[in-house]
Amino acid sequence: MRIDVLSIFPSYFDGLTLSLLGKARDAGILDLRVRDLRDWTSDRHRTVDDTPYGGGAGMVMKPEPWGLALDEIARPSETPAAERPTIIFPSPAGEVFTQKTARELATREHLVFGCGRYEGIDERVFDYAADLGEVRLISLGDYVLNGGEVATMAMVEAIGRLIPGVVGNPESLVEESHEDGLLEYPSYTKPASWRDHSVPDVLLSGNHAAIDAWRREQQLERTRRRRPDLLPTDQSSAS
Repeated sequence: MRIDVLSIFPSYFDGLTLSLLGKARDAGILDLRVRDLRDWTSDRHRTVDDTPYGGGAGMVMKPEPWGLALDEIARPSETPAAERPTIIFPSPAGEVFTQKTARELATREHLVFGCGRYEGIDERVFDYAADLGEVRLISLGDYVLNGGEVATMAMVEAIGRLIPGVVGNPESLVEESHEDGLLEYPSYTKPASWRDHSVPDVLLSGNHAAIDAWRREQQLERTRRRRPDLLPTDQSSAS
């Protein structure tokens, strides 16, 4: 998979070179490219923002740098079989990012992330980008960040770890929170007793059927207690 990121703070993404994603990049599994949007400006101040039409507080990101950057990075290949890129703009006005979204996007060949700043990006950029690929405005949740960088990093990590070969043991992906609609069961390791807290006896029993049943029960109970919105109505109201 190829992932392009456009930002006026490219160093924000240095952390993506670490750990599993960094190893996947070095191994050629993930082609991750981070670019400075200011590279597509032409004035001496490398200006990317201007005052909003209609008045109001703050500044709006200008369409010109975005258009030039997308022309270079997101324009579909001349190869007929090439897949149009999916162009993602983190936005509190977008659809909510979920594990289902991550799984869907992990199947794409080319993702482009555009990180907005200030009061946002000129709306015409989204319209123009739709001529180049599928445009998705995506939110991490119902809150506002200073820019799209943090949201993009979270999404790239969530998507990237689902690409075959990135995570060493693919079975671990199946047992995580949200993969089956429930929160993950609690995990324990040695020692069996620590500061007057003990590992549940069932996990020491060697009875794998009992362990599986306990883990499923813990998933349901944890989800019911912490995220009842994830459960069907009849289960979320059960005691």
